Amino acid sequence: MSKLPHPSPAKRNAADAALERATLALQMGRPGEAERLAEGVLRANRSSSAAAVILGQALLTQNRPGEAITPLERAARRSDDPKIETLLAAALAAAGRRDEALDQLRRTTARRPPFPPAFREYADQLARAGQFDEAIAVAKTGLQLTPDVVELQVDLGRLYLGCNDRVRARSMLSQALAAAPGRRDIQAVLARVMVFDGEYAAAADIYRHALALQPDDAMTRVDLGMCQLELADRSAGEASLRAATRGRPETLGRAINSLASASHGRFFFRPSAAVKFLGG
Repeated sequence: MSKLPHPSPAKRNAADAALERATLALQMGRPGEAERLAEGVLRANRSSSAAAVILGQALLTQNRPGEAITPLERAARRSDDPKIETLLAAALAAAGRRDEALDQLRRTTARRPPFPPAFREYADQLARAGQFDEAIAVAKTGLQLTPDVVELQVDLGRLYLGCNDRVRARSMLSQALAAAPGRRDIQAVLARVMVFDGEYAAAADIYRHALALQPDDAMTRVDLGMCQLELADRSAGEASLRAATRGRPETLGRAINSLASASHGRFFFRPSAAVKFLGG
């Protein structure tokens, strides 16, 4: 088989500039533009792994996983890049080909040095398939190989919580939070463990801290309102729920559920009455 010709320095510079613009387009939420730029690079240089990755990410962002598979498969055959293989597995799974995705991730996670995102994707796909014990085993292996990766600690904590193993979930999430004290996502999951354990005051403190960092987080404000209701602070709880739903109709369902399920909440026979109560 003949080798592909190497692009000239001028073409390489143009391709690099196009890939930089494509990366920026992805970051700015413009996947269509990123797709167009990456496809242009691939037309000029079919062996560009970077362009294949950006194209795959752009297509996945647009919920077009089936179209992402072919360029990623081509790129994966040309290299042993675990990033490409992990993205290919994500595309396969999103396209309904989970068994193939799991096979790919099994091979990728067996390689060394370890690539933490592959372990994360593998554990996630196993959990989605209902194989929680296997998912936990994969996350634990990844964490043993790369103990400083906070994301794996968070994933493992979430998996423990999904299995209702709240003791291990709390331990793992506390470790993660100690390593990354500013991470709001870790705080939120740890607070959820506390809610399940009935520690509403401690959970409310975490939610208040998170809201101090990002006051516009409506879902966290709903969670705070639920904790306040459970603590019998009805006026504060209802005020939090009203603030969370103001101008955000997408939060109404969760707010109404929190209002109805809390021990010191309110129940409405008609959803429209609950919406009116919350100021909708």
